Amino acid sequence: MERFFALAGSVFGFLAVAFGAFGAHGLRDRLSPADLDTFEIAVRYQMYHALALLLVALLVGRSGDSGPMVWAGWSFIAGILVFSGSLYLLVLTGVRGLGAVTPFGGVALLAGWVFLATHFLRAP
Repeated sequence: MERFFALAGSVFGFLAVAFGAFGAHGLRDRLSPADLDTFEIAVRYQMYHALALLLVALLVGRSGDSGPMVWAGWSFIAGILVFSGSLYLLVLTGVRGLGAVTPFGGVALLAGWVFLATHFLRAP
């Protein structure tokens, strides 16, 4: 799991930088300021949680595949895909109904942080 979470964090980090550059340079003249802000929020949260996945990978490597740590990693992945993914799609497609899905991704991101805290609470 260590290698998988490290790879996922690296890929999501790379994509966050690429999407951020695309938003700043390719979408600036095509989107409203509100949509650009939404796109930037998606990029920011993706990057934060890509870094969190790298932390999870390090902790899994150090302490083994503890249940809470593995759940944290999967929660961060699900959260990035649903939270950031729904915001990207909302902005790029104009389908505002996708905003109804975004909170589920936010809950997954929050769950990842709870699982991370649980790991530390259980640590000797």
